[in-house]
This record gives sequence, C-alpha cells and structure tokens, in this order.
Amino acid sequence: MSQRSLSAFMATLYVICAVNMAPAADKEPIHLFDLAAMSPGNVNDPLQRVAAWELAHAVATLQGIVNRNEPRLYVRYVVSPESAYRGNVDDYWLEKLRREGQWLADRDFQPIPSLEALVATFSKDIQGVVVYDPQVPATSNVASTVAGAERLIAVRFNPTPGSVHERLIRSGPRLPVRVSLLRADGQPMFTGRGEIPDIKRPSTGSAKCDAYLWAKAKYLDTGRCDGQYLGYYPDAFWLQAPHREPMTNHLLTNHDFFVSKKAFFCDLHVWGDEAPIDDPRQKPGTDLATFREILLATYHHGGGKSMTHVGGFTPWTHKYTVFTGGGHEDVATEWETVRLVSAYNGFIDADAPGLSAMANASFFTHYPLEKRYRQHPWPTTGELRRRGLLDAEGHVVVKGRQYWMVYVGDYDAAAWLYQRVPDMWDHPARGQVPLNWAVSPVLERRVPVAMAYMRETATKNDFFITSDNGAGYLLPGMLQEPRPISGLPDGLDAWARHCDPFYYRWDLTITGFIIEGHGPPMNRAAYAAYRRFSPDGIVPQSAPPAMLFDDMPVLRPDHDLVAPDPAVAARYALERIRGRDLPFHWFRVVLRNPEFYRNLNAELSRLDSRTRMLDAPTFFELLRRYLSEHPEISEKALGRLAAPATTR
Repeated sequence: MSQRSLSAFMATLYVICAVNMAPAADKEPIHLFDLAAMSPGNVNDPLQRVAAWELAHAVATLQGIVNRNEPRLYVRYVVSPESAYRGNVDDYWLEKLRREGQWLADRDFQPIPSLEALVATFSKDIQGVVVYDPQVPATSNVASTVAGAERLIAVRFNPTPGSVHERLIRSGPRLPVRVSLLRADGQPMFTGRGEIPDIKRPSTGSAKCDAYLWAKAKYLDTGRCDGQYLGYYPDAFWLQAPHREPMTNHLLTNHDFFVSKKAFFCDLHVWGDEAPIDDPRQKPGTDLATFREILLATYHHGGGKSMTHVGGFTPWTHKYTVFTGGGHEDVATEWETVRLVSAYNGFIDADAPGLSAMANASFFTHYPLEKRYRQHPWPTTGELRRRGLLDAEGHVVVKGRQYWMVYVGDYDAAAWLYQRVPDMWDHPARGQVPLNWAVSPVLERRVPVAMAYMRETATKNDFFITSDNGAGYLLPGMLQEPRPISGLPDGLDAWARHCDPFYYRWDLTITGFIIEGHGPPMNRAAYAAYRRFSPDGIVPQSAPPAMLFDDMPVLRPDHDLVAPDPAVAARYALERIRGRDLPFHWFRVVLRNPEFYRNLNAELSRLDSRTRMLDAPTFFELLRRYLSEHPEISEKALGRLAAPATTR
C-alpha cells in the first residue's frame, strides 16, 4: 500500500472510531479492519485479482474464527453495485449500531493497520494456516472447511514476493502450516488418478471431486465440522473465469459466518448430463454424484430431523449455465440446485449473483434480538366494515371491486437484504402505500441487524410476510414422500419444526410465495405442514386459483411485474386483473423502491377505479371470508389435490 493510501485508510478509521468513544473498560475493544482500503480493486487485472482473493480469503477465515463466540472483528469492504446507496454498506450498518442506545454505542473500537497486525492481534485464537493448491481450485473451499474446523487461516500457495503466503508464512509472523492441500514439492495432492490420499478410496477421475471427498471423509464424516451448515460459494476457479461483476463478488467475505459455524464448503455442478466448465475432463455426473454424497452426509448429521442451512447460489456468472458456455439455462439450474438440496433436507440462503457479497455476518449473528417482534393487529370485522370492505351483513364487498396486493421482494438472501435496506427501506416514499415486505425470517442468523431495524422503524403501511418459501428457499414437494433423488423418509415435519420458531419470533402467519420449480407439486401433507406455521395464507406456484385448506387461504400467484416503468407495469397488471374471474390478485415485484409502488397504485387506480391496493393481512382475511362465502370454489380445488403417499 502506498503512503497516500495508508494515510487515507487510517483517516477513514479515525473518523469511524471517533464517534461515540465512550469507554467500556470491562470489554475488549472491537477491532476494525479496512479490507476495502487494502485490497486491489481492478477485477480485470489478473495480478490484482489474485492479490484481492488471497487477502480476502485469509481475513474472512480469521474473522470467522475470532467471532465464533462473540463479536470482536468488524471488516469494511462491501459497496453495493446495484444500489442507489453509493456508500460503503459496512459503514452504513456500523454507523447505525453505534448510535445512542444501540448495541455498540458503548464499545471502544481499535483500527488495525495491516494484515500482519491483524494476525498478531488474534494470535492466541489461531493455530496456524491451511495452505491450498492454486492448481486445484476446489481446494480453496476445502481450505475454508479446514479453517473452521481447526482454527486455521486459509492461505493460497503463492511464492511470489508480497503474496499473503509470503507475508504470513515465510516472513512476518511465520505461521506454522498445520494442513497442506498440496505435496511438499509443490505438486498437487489431488490428481484425479489412483487413490484419493489418506482415505483409501479410488479416485473419481476428477481432482476437484477427490478434494471434496477427502474433506468429507476427514471433516464431515468425523463430525469435525457441522453438517447443519454448508457454504455453496465459488471456489478459486473464480480467478480464471470471465468477469462481469465487481471484485467483491468473489464472495470470500461471505465465508466468515460459515467458518464460524464450522461449515462444510463446496462448489459442484448439479446436472449429470454434462461435465462442468471448470473440470471439462471429468466423466459427466461426477460433480453431481459427489454433491449427493456430501448432502446425504449433512442429512445424517441432523439425524433426518433438522434442516441444513446452505449459504450461496448457483454461480451462473462463472460456471454451470449457458451464460458461461454450459448447456442449461440460468433459472433452470437454480431450480435444479434447490431441488437437489431440498431432497436432503437442505434450504438455500440465496446470495444470488449481482447483490451476492456480504461481510460481517459472523459479527452480526451476536446481535441481541427481542424474543418477539409484533406486527400490526390482524384486521377485525369491525375494522373491515369501517373501511368499507364488508357490507352491513358482514359479507365481502366485491361488486365494483378488484383487490390486489404486492409481494415486495426478493429478500430471501442475507446479502440482498444487507445491501438493499439503505436504498429500498430508507427511501422517503416508504409508508405512503401498503407494502408487504417479503423477508425470509431465517436471515436473522446472518443479518439480524437489518431485520430488527426494519421492524423498529416500520410505518403503519409496512407489513411483513415471508419470502420464498418460508424460513429458507427449498421446494416443499421434494420433502414429501416418495422423495425423488434421495429416496429419504418424509421431511415435512422437520421443515415445519424448523419454521415454527422463526415465524413466532417475527409474528409471521403468511408465506408470501412458494416456488415449486421442477419439484413435485405440493400434496395434502405439504399443505397441512404449512397450515401449522402459516395459517393465514400461502401462495404456491402449483396451487388451484384459490381455495381454503381447512381455514388457511390459498392463492395461486399471478405474474411478476417486471417493467421498471410503473405506468407500463400498471397496464400489464390491469390486463391480468381483467382476465381473471376471482376479484383477488397477487403480484410479485423484485427490487423496486417505494416510489415505484406509489406510482403503480396511482396509475392502476387511474386506469380502473375498481382496484384497491391492500396490505397482506387485509387481503388474506378478505380472501378467507370470500372463500367461506363460496365453498364450491374450495370443494372443486380440494378434489384435485394429491393425497400423501403411504408412509413406510
């Protein structure tokens, strides 16, 4: 780093640390590390790309270790590439947390000026390093697995002067190499030939898959890592892949939370009919077979009674889809990934391309949440009558009315919520029309600060429902017997028990959208499972147009409103409204700010005065009453639902 850069970096940290410097003598200072200032930023320069990767990987694995039991290290790195908020996102959240009366208001902060100083600060917390092989990119993810299990810093083998390898092992602190993922002579440990080292198993023919199966045998099968957490993030093939995203989207800063949980990391193809672009010589299906072995092991970690939290997403900007030369479309590959994970009781925390980067989840996970965050009271008969939605006899007013609600998405990923609250939630137009914020409650694990902030600052027009498909993104049809792919016993009870506490804490009773993708359609058992934790409404893709399941309202989703111009979106919505007999309409909109919804409502009202934009509780309560008044609708729909399979 140049002297000018170092001076700017220290000045930045001085400003951050100068705010609210009330002493907290009984607590260790929180340490600040400005990874953004120290990291090269030109993703198209191969040397800068390598330097940024190596530094971020070392810092993220160290952060996961030291934040495992308490929040001690905060990193500054992420700038959202698609947000109207142009500042550093990590600064945004730290500033909020340091305000008077907030979580970190009375904490001291200590800036750390270099990687060497960072390692020295936490020298008692780490046991050394795990070195991985640049010739076998998958070993970068194996290194993150090993790092979490053995309290090691992940370091890429690189004898170039100035590299992280040279700075931490050959000079500086001279950290011991506790685990090496390449041979002593620098040649690959995993070759895809002969036998997989140490585990007495024939090679798969793929060095990539051999490396993951080695890690599975050493760490997952032995219980040295926690199979209830899995990091599905890009391996070091990212360094040679085409680059269409900013440097931050290597996603190494997303590793810290999963390292803190001793998670297993992998990055494998989900289609069996082609070799992946990052390992073109393997027999097609080898990646898939390896992934299935890993997922089965995670299932057994939970005894089949719990769910595996999978962080990450289909890396379609780098591999596996037509976007990068594969044979399968992007969304189809996403759905196949979710189908596969769901078959083994997994759900995805979908850090999808674009808004995929996040830092400090291992820090935020210690945020002290309330036991319960209450929503606005459910609408009563008297209230609905006063609002003119029920007539004097208590019937839903439908003559001359078309009721619609908007699903404000997509916040099914910690990274997306983390990056977009600054411009979507803080927008000055919020509160002017009823918005139904679709936030996955499982995000409380990685970004509780955002969820608590939203609840604490909600207006009377802000309502909360869950995003797809509850407390995590999976395909519910893949949980019900008979289960394709895995053949495992029914997982619906495990899913319901997983969702229960998240729905309770956040006072959620509506599941705003259920993606069913390429999985089997939900049967009666799946509907009954959702009835347990989402009694006031669900919106499954394969549902009948509408029905009551017991007393739970069910509505099939309408189309997404994708046009960025609210006038165009309003015309399309009106076309859909006029094409349906039912006077209730659900629309999904992704990543639009509150001004868009205000203008959408105004334009739709201008085009057709019968339309009424509703909050989700009012919408689903009216739908429930309407369906109760027209039982023939539900009777016809229920007759088409598949019954549960006979249990074993």
